[in-house]
Amino acid sequence: MDFSIDLIRQAQDRIAPHVITTPLIRAERLDSYLGCKVYLKLENMQNAGAFKLRGAMNACLILTPEQLANGIVTCSTGNHGRACSFAGKMLGVPVTVVVPHGAPDIKVRNIKALGAQVVQCPAVERFDVAGRIAAETGAAFVPPYDDWAVMAGQGTAGLEITQQLPDADVLVVPTSGGGLLSGVSCAVKESCPDVRIVGAEPAVMARYGASLEAGRPVELPQADTIADALLSNHPGEKCFEVVRRYVDQAVPVSDQAIKRAQKLLLTEGCVFAEPSACIGIGAVLDGTLKVDPDQKVCFLISGGNCAIDQLDAIKDAEV
Repeated sequence: MDFSIDLIRQAQDRIAPHVITTPLIRAERLDSYLGCKVYLKLENMQNAGAFKLRGAMNACLILTPEQLANGIVTCSTGNHGRACSFAGKMLGVPVTVVVPHGAPDIKVRNIKALGAQVVQCPAVERFDVAGRIAAETGAAFVPPYDDWAVMAGQGTAGLEITQQLPDADVLVVPTSGGGLLSGVSCAVKESCPDVRIVGAEPAVMARYGASLEAGRPVELPQADTIADALLSNHPGEKCFEVVRRYVDQAVPVSDQAIKRAQKLLLTEGCVFAEPSACIGIGAVLDGTLKVDPDQKVCFLISGGNCAIDQLDAIKDAEV
């Protein structure tokens, strides 16, 4: 399939009754810390707490009644699972979510609160386990990222950005398997080609940096990071081709910089976001992303599914 902005526009029409147009705000108090004109696209305010609802809802809504007859199964580090659970509850079908051991308790609780069943396993096995469940039960598998419908749904956030901030200079997107980065980059570049698009990923698993350098998807060893929503150790095959076409740069970000970014966003930006959502700001603090004082830089704040006790990890971070 040729992934295009037309698919994203169709997704926008399809999911419109179920998602909100999230705010894009000017955060002047952060300018002096980051050295640019700061804008925040607040997907942490999305229904189900993260951008993931866009892709999950689009993928679920195109399933036929026959495909939905035995429910939905997915694998997730948390946010996609909650989004699929939200969609399944709306559609009246059972949902099973495979999550890694060590997934934040709040994300597991949020999934269960929507009536879904949770199965836990090692992070590297989550796709295999979900595939086995789908084969055994006949449930429809809804991938977390490497899927045209999911990518198109995530891209609807990019369409909103082009309407809310058409003169942005730089857009920074949290990056894991690449569903968000691929969808958003297509939507933005096809509408506003001069915007520089940057994917920010954990330094311990800089899979897009390695893959773009190699010219093909590269799988890295699984590693732990505070950015618990960014645990994919390789790009999606479909996602990679779109990212290679539209994205200007992928930058690695240290866990320490992510902690600093989360604390800065909370204390000076007055925005409560999960660590993974703060990684773009962390890229500037880390120095791996260079920006200029006159540039309008939009940071996509991807989710807000974070418990208060998780803030203990950032209390000693320097801002």
